Formats: sequence, structure tokens, C-alpha cells
Amino acid sequence: MLKIYNTLARAKQTFYPIVAGKVSMYVCGMTVYDYCHLGHARVMVVFDMVNRWLRSSGYDVTYVRNITDIDDKIIARANENGETITALTSRFIDAMNEDAARLGVWRPDLEPRATDYIHEMIAMISTLIEKQHAYAADNGDVYYAVSSFANYGKLSGKSLEDLRAGERVEVDAHKRDPMDFVLWKAAKPGEPSWDSPWGPGRPGWHIECSAMGARHLGQHFDIHGGGQDLQFPHHENEIAQSEGAHGCTFVNYWMHNGFIRVDDEKMSKSLGNFFTIREVLEKYDAEVVRFFILRAHYRSPLNYSDHHLDDAKQALTRLYNTLRGLELPQVDIDWQQPDAQRFKQALDDDFNTPEAFAVLFELANEANRTASVVQAGLLKALAGQLGLLQRAPDEFLQGDAAAGMAAEEIERLIEERLLARKGKNFAEADRIRDALSAQGIVLEDTAQGTSWRRV
Repeated sequence: MLKIYNTLARAKQTFYPIVAGKVSMYVCGMTVYDYCHLGHARVMVVFDMVNRWLRSSGYDVTYVRNITDIDDKIIARANENGETITALTSRFIDAMNEDAARLGVWRPDLEPRATDYIHEMIAMISTLIEKQHAYAADNGDVYYAVSSFANYGKLSGKSLEDLRAGERVEVDAHKRDPMDFVLWKAAKPGEPSWDSPWGPGRPGWHIECSAMGARHLGQHFDIHGGGQDLQFPHHENEIAQSEGAHGCTFVNYWMHNGFIRVDDEKMSKSLGNFFTIREVLEKYDAEVVRFFILRAHYRSPLNYSDHHLDDAKQALTRLYNTLRGLELPQVDIDWQQPDAQRFKQALDDDFNTPEAFAVLFELANEANRTASVVQAGLLKALAGQLGLLQRAPDEFLQGDAAAGMAAEEIERLIEERLLARKGKNFAEADRIRDALSAQGIVLEDTAQGTSWRRV
């Protein structure tokens, strides 16, 4: 049975959906004011893997990933560029979808944009005020009163007193408590605004996901995911808002993927140490980047460097070489088959992709040793569960210049070696073999001729 590490419980728990056979999953998406960086790619790829595996496991999944298309950064960037907010956000939404498609990420079932759900946000804020979980300040802002929610801090594992002592919060005379957070921001000159019972303004960030999640998945749903950095305060505040408004459990399983790190620091725009997906894809094949992300367990930190991506490229090349030149049968996976069963057990154990990859490489070793199209076919079918190895091998091997020399050049050198051997120039033949070996090309001489493969 599938087990998921639940951040709220701080333990792996067997997954029991609210409705048998169905899964409702919400993942916090992007704030669209710039190109997505590799940290965003990890969120997209990780939860794409989760989505794929849930569906392969027979669940009917409703996957929602929101888009934040209004916030301070968006307004500032639009003003800086001299363009409308709609023009800015539309441009970067298109870019985000292009990047995701290149990484093999399936589109979510629903991609709600915050500005389309202002009515739902206002209604939820009104409910919170009625239930005395929120209050309107005299400056036109509306705040959530954290002291009104007894379980505030249960996701981060800190008490409200600890949070008050440890968190740096902006001093605001309009708040009753420094930890109170904004639900509605009063309009400022030159900013977009919507009418509300508290005057013109716009929603705070946290209320967006509570309102959109409830609208599409209900007041209580199965899985909520996002990056580790969202655990506090964003997801903590979502719990307070949603459970305060609805009086029921908000989410059963909370999933958070680990950071991508550069020089032992989290990759982020604020630190200026980020690489956009587009920059990385100028140097590396998109499938290599997907492989790099999935090779690590989703909860662990992932260290970015050219060295690690080069290693991922070599490993993926090895898998594609196993499939090269074979007429593979169409494989309907028999999950009782030992290798398939081990693969399934790995992914059912909190989506343990490192163990799943270990199965794939063992299959590749066996297929290379026995030249078994059955094993190679199973390798391709299982890798397909992760969105990998679905291209023609030569498309990957020859399309990525860094994967090695072109096939035409290899064939030319093999022909030169053949002529050298016929002329009994064995030193030259050995030199060509050694040169090819140095490029990762292994020659195999048989009675039918010379074949080659990459390693």
C-alpha cells in the first residue's frame, strides 16, 4: 500500500483517500513575474511524478496547481517594465507552460488564477470575521487573529509563543498581535483593486490557496503539496484560514519537496543564486534535467552543479544505450513480476525514486548482459512511469551533442579500423579502438561484423 511522509504527522502514513478510488491534490504553483528557476522545476517535476504514480496506481486524480497572478512583486515588475499586469503575467504563464512541457510535465487538471477567485476570497474573509478569527483594522486592511486558532503552529511544530519569539515580523500598529497576517490589503494609489465590504483593495497571498482549494476540491481534501519553504508561514496560515472558516480538517496529507541548493544555500531569486530553467536547458537536454531532479528523493536537498548534471547525463545515456538498436515489444507491466514489484514497492514507499532507479539500472545491466528485449522492454515501460526513456534512443543519443560523437563518425572510424585490420596494421586498429573507448564507445567484434554501443 502507498505510504506518504506527512509533514503534519512527521511520519510516513498509509494513504487512505477520503473517497475510495479518488485523490484530490492541490499544489502551490508559481508567482508569475519572471521566468521559472530550477527550484520551480523541482516542484513541477516532483508533483508530476506523484500525479503519474497515483494515476498508475488506479486512482482517479484531480490535480490542481494554482497561479498567483497578483502580488507586490508582480505590480512592481509591471511598473518597472511599463506594461500592464495582465500583459506581464500572461507572458510568464506562457513561458512557465513552455518550460514545464519541455521537462515532460503533464498539465494539471485545473490551473486557477488568483484574480479569477476574488469573490470566493472575499466570502471566506467575511466568514472568518463572523467567526471572530479575523478583524478589519482602521486602515482598511483585514487581518487573521492567530491567537483565535488554538492549533496555530501544528504544521511547523512550533507554539505561538515560540513563533513570536523566533520570527522577525514587521511592526504594524494596526495589528492586535505581531503574528497576525493580512487577508485583505487596502488599495494604494496606482495599484489594481477590487471592491469589498472593507473598501477597495486586493487579497493577501495566503487566502488565495484556501479559497481556490475549497472551490475546486472541497473544504476537506487529500493531499496538499509545495516546496519546503512554504511550510511556514504560507501553509500554516492556509490551515488556520481554512479550518477557522469551515470548522473541519483542511488536508489529510501534507507533502513538501526539499530545496535545490547552490554552494550550501537554497536557490532563490532573493539570494540571486538562481538559474532559470531556460538557462539550464541551453546546456542540458530537458530529459537529463528531469532525470537529475527525480534521481534524488523528493524530500532531500538537491545540490545543483554542472558536475551533477553531467553525471545525470552519463547515467541517462547508459539507460538509452541499453535500448539502442532493439525492436522492443509493447509491454503491459505485470506488477507481480519481481523487478516490477520492487519498482512498485519503491514508489509506494513515499515515492522513493532512488530505489526505483536502482531497479532500472539493474534491469539495464541484465539486458546488456543477455541482450534480452524482454528486459529492455520492461526497463522502458517502468521508466515511463517516471516520464523517462520514451524517446527513440538515437534521438536522445545523437540529439545531445554532449552525449558523445555522432553515429556517422563512429561508423567511419569502424570502417577505417576494418581496413587497418585487413591490411594487418594492427597497431592502427588498436589505436582506433582505444580512441573510441576513450569516448565511451565499446566495439564488439563478431562473425557477423563489428557492432558498437555507448557506455
